[in-house]
Amino acid sequence: MNHWYMLTLVGEDRPGIVAKLTHALYEGGANLGEAAMARLGGNFTIMLMVGFPGTARQLQEVIESEVDSLGLRAHIDPIQGHLHQHLEPDVWVTVYGADRAGIVAQITGALAEAGLNILDLQSDVAGTESAPVYVMIIEGQAGEGIEGLKSAVSVIASQGVEVDIEPIETLIG
Repeated sequence: MNHWYMLTLVGEDRPGIVAKLTHALYEGGANLGEAAMARLGGNFTIMLMVGFPGTARQLQEVIESEVDSLGLRAHIDPIQGHLHQHLEPDVWVTVYGADRAGIVAQITGALAEAGLNILDLQSDVAGTESAPVYVMIIEGQAGEGIEGLKSAVSVIASQGVEVDIEPIETLIG
């Protein structure tokens, strides 16, 4: 019987990380579930749901040589493997504004109070070093409707932050 673990790795980005890591997991008898990977500021991070018949320590041993050779840091947590329970986003929020401390906390706090369940959040800093622009894209579920979300961020939008909230049209089936 497999146990489920969340394997999180962080390190300097370079070609071959995913290939080497997944090969070691496969050879070690692990099975992959869902995964998320991102490159952030020259660093690479990956989160993998890993089904594995052994303990977290045994899983660490399976990946240890690859993790060390790639200069990565690994963290393993036991989890429940709730596969096939995907939530479909129904709203897309885009945010643009002069980069400043607190913009993420303000926007996500207002959206959470208005009932938004964030399913995915991506952000970047564009513009120039002297005039940085913060860009954030959120996909979520608007539990209490889009109008409530728009109202919740209107105060922030009046402070020079552009917030656009649009429904996502999904076709299922």
